[in-house]
Amino acid sequence: MGTKKSEAIKVVVRIRPLNSKEKSEGRRVIAIAKEDRGTIEVQNPSLLGSDLESKQFTFDAVFSEKSSQRKIYDVCGAPIIESVLEGYNGTMFVYGQTGAGKSFTMEGIPTDPELRGIIPNAFQHIFDHIALKESNETYLVRASYFEIYNEEIRDLLSSTPKDSLELKESPTTGVYVKGLSSHVVKSFEEIDAVMQRGKVNRSVGATLMNAGSSRSHSVFSIVIERSVRDENGDDHIRVGKLNLVDLAGSERQGKTGATGQRLKEATKINLSLSALGNVISALVDGKTHHVPYRDSKLTRILQDSLGGNTKTVMCANAGPAEYNYDETISTLRYASRAKKIQNKPIINEDPKDTMLRELQEEIAKLKDQLQGIEAQEGQSVMRLDRGESKLDQSDEMVKLEEKLRVESQNREEMVRQKKELQYRLQDMEAQLMIGGAIADKAAKQEAELRKAEFELIAKQEQIEEKEEKYSSLQEASQSLTKKLKVLSKRYKGSETEKADLLDTIRELDKESALKALMIENFIPPEFISRIESQATWDENKKAWTIPKLEYTGNNIVTNIPKFKKKSTSDIKDFQLELHYPKKASRSMKSRSDKVDPTLREFAFRDTNREYCPYIWAKKK
Repeated sequence: MGTKKSEAIKVVVRIRPLNSKEKSEGRRVIAIAKEDRGTIEVQNPSLLGSDLESKQFTFDAVFSEKSSQRKIYDVCGAPIIESVLEGYNGTMFVYGQTGAGKSFTMEGIPTDPELRGIIPNAFQHIFDHIALKESNETYLVRASYFEIYNEEIRDLLSSTPKDSLELKESPTTGVYVKGLSSHVVKSFEEIDAVMQRGKVNRSVGATLMNAGSSRSHSVFSIVIERSVRDENGDDHIRVGKLNLVDLAGSERQGKTGATGQRLKEATKINLSLSALGNVISALVDGKTHHVPYRDSKLTRILQDSLGGNTKTVMCANAGPAEYNYDETISTLRYASRAKKIQNKPIINEDPKDTMLRELQEEIAKLKDQLQGIEAQEGQSVMRLDRGESKLDQSDEMVKLEEKLRVESQNREEMVRQKKELQYRLQDMEAQLMIGGAIADKAAKQEAELRKAEFELIAKQEQIEEKEEKYSSLQEASQSLTKKLKVLSKRYKGSETEKADLLDTIRELDKESALKALMIENFIPPEFISRIESQATWDENKKAWTIPKLEYTGNNIVTNIPKFKKKSTSDIKDFQLELHYPKKASRSMKSRSDKVDPTLREFAFRDTNREYCPYIWAKKK
């Protein structure tokens, strides 16, 4: 294993352009990506003209609506692929509001080289790398594809893609999906065909914000096993696993118009994304030792990617229009917290349970068996020759004929076994790829060209980031002044954000104290636990609710007297009393039965309709 060294996960943000609907409605752009500074500036549409109208967020890289798919891959995807090919685990996932461009970032348009997303570019990168390696390196590449739909894990490459699979965990491999199919691939075309087959089975649906909205989280996994033979003839194996995760978008029912099944899907999506946010907060907080990975299937699958032994890149996608201000700010805050997560990537070196090692051992065993059969064939031929020579000299022709028949049958059986072993050997060897063994010379030249372009882009980015040349002291002064202004504005924005959060905390504290006071004074302690057990969280209303609350308290009291209009004399003859059932405890009955009539709004009745504490009663 490699030495463990902490590194923060890489977080980038992409702002998509206005779509046709937003342009037709005359929407205004409020989110601006400044690629040279690595910042996103978001203007608050309700505070235009004030000093506090904009907020700034800084990330490892940002991309504007003009950024190409290739540039995003070179910055985000290529370094992860190189690490996986070296034996690290790598994960790249996209996060953001529904309709923010996550699927386009991950998949793009595979048929157009200029519009290919991260996933198809990663496919090409992997097989280009293998094509340019030396012949002493052997590779085995496997792919799997599954989705998390309504907290159910489904194998998108299975013949029964609607069946639910289980999550398991082992000390050696960590969290894995039991029964998930895996497919060996040897070229870009093969792995792309696997993905396209899985996409047909993925759950998608239309909402007001996105006609092809993903209704599930999808994970495309690639396992790359590499064996390198040294000068002594010993094989050294490394295994890298790549997870390419396309998260479903967070949704607000008011904007998506989701109802029925779509609403149920949205609720599950939001719950899993909320669990992911809780995991990120727990990892960043540092004060808690418990990280709630088990709160959802998504967080369990991403357990090694967040705070584990994986190199991770998060790409947050956001919309630029002013009517998405709240969602954009939420996405950027989410991504900003994720920057602080520390992982400890390690190289998976010489693991014991690799499929590549099993294939190599099985191939060696089959070759030994073939050699044994060939040796037996030679001996059988010699025995047959001797038997035929004896046939002319011996009188026991019947015995010799029987012996020759048995020898002939044995020889035919050995030939059959030999052919079967040869087929098995060819099938196993066909699954392996030898470095540099590519039939198409033109394809190899294209791979070398793509590698040269990648290295050139990487060098240009290093030059732009690290070198700052000034032609004069005045130019240097102007640059430093500009940086100082940016930092000052960023500081003001953070102070504003801090003040907003403090105001929210104060309001919540006040509301919590008021509700605690009401509970203490108006609800008997014996029934508080019953209320808590019956309360349920409504994701759409963002509030706790009690089922059938409309049937409680004064809403169903039938003994309220009908007072004459504009008359107060008869009201004086009644009083509001506490009433308990016969089975009530003595401590409950010992309470004062005199209640201020102004408290009648707090009348409560449990869902079993056993009692109504406050009722109108005739004065004695």
